[in-house]
Amino acid sequence: MANAEVVLLDCWPSPFGMRIRIALAEKGIKYEYKEEDLQNKSALLLQMNPVHKMIPVLIHNGKPVVESLIAVQYIDEVWKDKVPLLPSDPYLRAQAKFWADFVDKK
Repeated sequence: MANAEVVLLDCWPSPFGMRIRIALAEKGIKYEYKEEDLQNKSALLLQMNPVHKMIPVLIHNGKPVVESLIAVQYIDEVWKDKVPLLPSDPYLRAQAKFWADFVDKK
């Protein structure tokens, strides 16, 4: 499952897509990047994210994962054999999650 095709639907200036790109880079995961025109959304984007119709969308083995923080967690869980994205110490992990949530709400 982890070695299946990975595609990221995104728009370069998106900070939310940047989260996913950083997570993929940290894990050393190769992926196909598909730039989306937000004025003319592709059929693939609308198919993969029919609820929000927004980027970013991580597609792994043909299955979409939406919402950037959820996608980052998914990446960390699927590619467990790679370096973890969060600290192993529960307190430090909670702090990292706090700051991710803080930034998300600003």
